[in-house]
This record gives sequence, structure tokens and C-alpha cells, in this order.
Amino acid sequence: MSRIGKSPITIPDGVTVDVQNNVITVKGKLGELTQDYSDVEITMEDATITVARPSDKKDHRAKHGLYRALIANMIEGVSNGYTKELELVGVGYRASNQGQKLDLAIGFSHNIVMDIAPEVKVETISEKGKNPIVKLTSHDKQLVGQVAAKIRGFRKPEPYKGKGIKFVGEEIRRKAGKSA
Repeated sequence: MSRIGKSPITIPDGVTVDVQNNVITVKGKLGELTQDYSDVEITMEDATITVARPSDKKDHRAKHGLYRALIANMIEGVSNGYTKELELVGVGYRASNQGQKLDLAIGFSHNIVMDIAPEVKVETISEKGKNPIVKLTSHDKQLVGQVAAKIRGFRKPEPYKGKGIKFVGEEIRRKAGKSA
């Protein structure tokens, strides 16, 4: 039995969940999310959701935990939201935003200008003496992670000096470099 899949999901106050013909819709104060599902049964009783699988086939076992986790992430997202913070490490690295346009100066000949999805709120924090930080906030966990990974992919942290774009709190494995 899936340890993740069998645990019930509690629905907090202010969140409504609607299950109709293989589509689950979650509405909350921060927005609305929908997810298609197959090969599992979703039942709602009072303020809890349980996910069950019809058999022990490998495909059913895999989807059991997957859909339980996706539904839990949707409920968490519309009630509290998700935040990812990226730190720009390097001399002369800068970040600024005008609305949904993120402007990154990360050591290339031209600045990188990226349009951010309207569901994701972008904020840049630049303090003197500290590395610039790009803060992404949304109710959709998958979308925030995808946008953050795209930004990080422009210049991944390198192992010798640690320069690049990294997540706040991420540990970079450092190498010694040339020995004299």
C-alpha cells in the first residue's frame, strides 16, 4: 500500500473542492486550480478527501500516490501559496523587474529579459552589500518550480567560485581548483 496515497487530505476553511467526471477543481482565496485524474477513486467525506486505487497493478500503484500529492499541493497552494527565492551570486550580477518582465544582468554581453507567467508574482530585492534576490510567488506549485528552474538554467552555479543563479539555502559542492 502506498504510504503517501493512503493518508487522507484535510480541507481547510475557505477552500472548496469539486470532483466531477475525472476532473478535480480546487478554489480558494488565492485562486483556482484544476487537475485531470484517471485510474483512482476520489471520495469526499465532510472535510477530508481520500484517494483509493482499484487494484495493485503497477500503473495504479504509481498514480495512487501521485494524485494524492497533486491534490494536497493544490489545496495548500490555493490556501497559503508557494514561494521560491533565487539568489544571484557574482560580481556585477543584477536583477530588476517592471511588472511581469524580469531583467537579468548575469555576465553575458546583453541582459536577459524574461516574460513571467501572469499567475506568478515576481519581486526583486537588491540591497547594498548583498546578492540580488528574485522572489517568485504563486498558488500553483508546478508553475513556480518551472519558472524558477528556467531562471536558474540561464546560469547554473559553477563549482569553483560558486558564481551563478542558485536557490536561497541551496548548498553548492565546491571544488579545490588548480593546486600550486
